[in-house]
Amino acid sequence: MRILQLIDSLEAGGAERMAVNYANMLSEEGTFSALVATRKEGILKAKIAPKVDYLFLNKKRTLDFSAIFKLRKFIKQHRIQCVQAHGSSFFLAILVKCSYPKLKIIWHDHYGNSDFLIQRPKAVLQCLSFLFDGIISVNEKLQKWALDYLHCKNSVYLSNFVCDEREEALQSDCKLQGISGKRIVCLANLRPQKNHSFLLELASLLKESHPNWSFHLVGKDFKDAYSVQLKKEIKERQLENQVFLYDSCSDVDGVLKQTEIGILTSKSEGLPLAVLEYAWHKKAVVLTNVGQLQTVVDTGENGFLVSPDEVVLFHKQLIQLINQPELRASFAEKLHQKVEKQFSAAAVIKAYSHWVSTTIINE
Repeated sequence: MRILQLIDSLEAGGAERMAVNYANMLSEEGTFSALVATRKEGILKAKIAPKVDYLFLNKKRTLDFSAIFKLRKFIKQHRIQCVQAHGSSFFLAILVKCSYPKLKIIWHDHYGNSDFLIQRPKAVLQCLSFLFDGIISVNEKLQKWALDYLHCKNSVYLSNFVCDEREEALQSDCKLQGISGKRIVCLANLRPQKNHSFLLELASLLKESHPNWSFHLVGKDFKDAYSVQLKKEIKERQLENQVFLYDSCSDVDGVLKQTEIGILTSKSEGLPLAVLEYAWHKKAVVLTNVGQLQTVVDTGENGFLVSPDEVVLFHKQLIQLINQPELRASFAEKLHQKVEKQFSAAAVIKAYSHWVSTTIINE
């Protein structure tokens, strides 16, 4: 198999990390593996393995003919059989396929608002899905949506997965504030879907019950209205010593080594890579019960899941982990074991390779 991962940017988002993970793991399997960033590079560029052929297109507009021809040339030069287009990058892949019909296209759907699929725009996808050879969905809701609404029926659910960091790529670029041993991390870009207002309500409650504990928000700051409002609310609630913002950090491993508990307060998710990373690094978790998280966390057994509107219960479960270090350690170990067994790179890539070789490329 000769496969290319296509992604719009290399900023530190879930879809972007998965594009890099697929490229790296396929290169380790002995498969020719390439990765192309279309619009923007970013901190994840340092995570690309040496064996992966990499290209940056610097695409400027939707119909950028220079980028189309550059990608087509790269595909022909490397005899690429299949493009795995992550998220919205499928449109560029289809434009290339129009002049290179034998190219196979897999669309990898990372849609984060999978709990609100009724609101999802679908007209463009419906029209173009005739040209997909396969669809990967990161949770079962997205797979059902694809089968119900799109015209490509070769659809598979493959979970996200985590990989060990490349040692040469690691760099400690994120020194956390607060008191060591009393830090709670939230790996999430600053987007409305991540529901940071819930987190600030939680921080206000924890300020009263456990003032020495602090929250550390690591994720892309888009400097938009949502970001401005979040920072304003932190000041209004007088949480400057409880809630710290860091923007993107390339060294997730280094960040998690400095924390005790991982949380997500999202309104909706697919299968968030952040939770798999918490598990991989043996962090106890409290999460809102959205997306595919029930397949990862067995509440009360290896973590806690809470409804997205129950901030008081979330606070209660968080306090339970804070007050019981032995419970934190037990949950963290059990969650790590489950993710290692069911959501490992080896397991997912094995299923992926079989699906691609038998239903897409047919070698």
